[in-house]
Order: sequence, then C-alpha cells, then structure tokens
Amino acid sequence: MAGPEDASDEHSPRDETIPSPDNIDDTPTVTCSRCGRSWELEYELDDLEVGNRALERFALDHRRHTGHFPDDVTPWVADCRRCPDEELFLSEQPARRWAETHVRHTRHSVALQSPLDDATELVEAGQK
Repeated sequence: MAGPEDASDEHSPRDETIPSPDNIDDTPTVTCSRCGRSWELEYELDDLEVGNRALERFALDHRRHTGHFPDDVTPWVADCRRCPDEELFLSEQPARRWAETHVRHTRHSVALQSPLDDATELVEAGQK
C-alpha cells in the first residue's frame, strides 16, 4: 500500500493555474468614445452598493451629467404624445410601468420605443 508521500503531483488537490477568488478582478468597465474615457465601476459597487445595477446606475448618472449615454447603452424611450414628458430607461419593465402610469393619470397616449428595433408601441388609456 502506497503512503501519501507516493501520490503524484498530477492528483494534487490544489491547481496553481486557477487564481484564487481574491486575485480575480471582475470589476466592470464602461467606456465612452464621446468623452474619450473609460471608468471602472468600483464606486457603484463598493460605495453605492448597487450590485448588479452598477452599469445602469452609472449610465443614467453619465447621461444626467453629460447629456449622452456611454458606449453600447441604448435606452427604452417613453414619450408622451401630448405633454413634454419623455423618460429614458435601461430596461423594459420600468419604461412600461412609467408609460402605463402616465396614461392612467393623464389619459395621454405614450409612445414606447424599444432599443432593440425601430417599432414603436402606443400605450393608450383602456388597454390591458
């Protein structure tokens, strides 16, 4: 019977080629070609603690401060047909919720534009 000292390195429980979780840098990075810059989202993750919404938070803040979104970010647009209300969202659910709420309160039609295609959906009173 072979002892532990006879075990080959091939069956070692620790593989040196796999980095430890402490050495993995998985901080997302956002770029903006209009600004000519890139940012790591450490602030959103560590200080604001927004987790998987870090990119959304950064993109919305970036637009608020610069007037445009960073690269590869295209919003959903909810545009009221009667009043000057237009809101931008980075996912469908809040865009649709805003449109439906606006229609319910004002009875104005809202055009809902997806970033995925050129089709516009009209959200109107009495739908659902």
